[in-house]
Amino acid sequence: MVSAITLDNIEHLAIGSSFLGTGGGGDPYLGSLLCREAIAEYGPVPVISVDELKDEDNIFIAAAMGAPTVMIEKLFSIEDQHRAVATLERFLDRQASAIISAEIGGCNSMMPVAYAAMRGLPIVDGDGMGRAFPALQMTSFNIEGVACAPLTIADEHGNSVLYQTTTGLKAEELARPVAAAMGASVCMSCYPMTGVEARRATIPKTLSGAIAIGEAIARSSDPLSPLERLVAALRGHEYYKDAAVVFQGKITGLERDTSRGWVFGNCSISAMTGSGTAELKFQNENLLVTVDGQLRCVVPDLVTIVDVETAHAIPTERLAYGQRVAVVACSAPPLLTTARALDVVGPKCFGLDEQYIPLAKLIKDLI
Repeated sequence: MVSAITLDNIEHLAIGSSFLGTGGGGDPYLGSLLCREAIAEYGPVPVISVDELKDEDNIFIAAAMGAPTVMIEKLFSIEDQHRAVATLERFLDRQASAIISAEIGGCNSMMPVAYAAMRGLPIVDGDGMGRAFPALQMTSFNIEGVACAPLTIADEHGNSVLYQTTTGLKAEELARPVAAAMGASVCMSCYPMTGVEARRATIPKTLSGAIAIGEAIARSSDPLSPLERLVAALRGHEYYKDAAVVFQGKITGLERDTSRGWVFGNCSISAMTGSGTAELKFQNENLLVTVDGQLRCVVPDLVTIVDVETAHAIPTERLAYGQRVAVVACSAPPLLTTARALDVVGPKCFGLDEQYIPLAKLIKDLI
């Protein structure tokens, strides 16, 4: 387990969490700049396991909410994040004793580290998704019965809004339009938990897992290619072990729509040699991939588009025509694939007609 987030492993966290973001969560490079500044000023961030949490601990989420395309130009600040967390702390009349990520993917793995550095608090080695999802209710916290609300959001103009809702879905329905009105990206805090709740509902070891994935990709002295190192690192993790490259080619088709508060879209990838086409659908995050019409991976399992040479993940907002890419799929944490979980994060929750089939069955010829 990683004992602390330092200037030496921030880049690895950014690279690994970008892959686990499955195209969403916001560009972690921008978040890594914030982390570097915070750690340089306040020092390394201690990492604690869920098993180290005391029953009476207060675990607070630091996160961003909005469209990743907007986050490229509308940068976050620790001050905005503190406004969201502090508003929730005042309402609950209790102070955070540890910070946790809502999702390990993308920028939402980085902001909690920067915020924890500023507060002098530890960060939990775990999160609520083991990947990234586009909606507030799509968390292991919600699946395991932790209340999403009270929930706070805050913007860069000093505005903050507090919600009290009965369900995570209702919190999503009420907060998303207001986030859009606040510039389509806001800082947020939700799912306040005790140590008891966090131990039960957190997907553990994802922070250290992201760092291990990023370190494998960045290890230039290794004779294996970055893509081979990525797949090997995934296969070495207890959650992501069913992993394979399901297609390689160049992007020949791309559609995006941000009018509804998310980035909806489709991406077509054509083989560089011979025939064959991969089609991906995304809603902030990649949801499924088919190859020549055959399903190869579907949510909640992970599918990520990476640069074919570097194996660095390409967020959906940075996909472009002509990019030479590989599509990498891996299995989801078991907590996301139970019957109860599929009612919250399965294909039907995204309006997909496909049924969930475990990745190991879909790519058994590749692993």
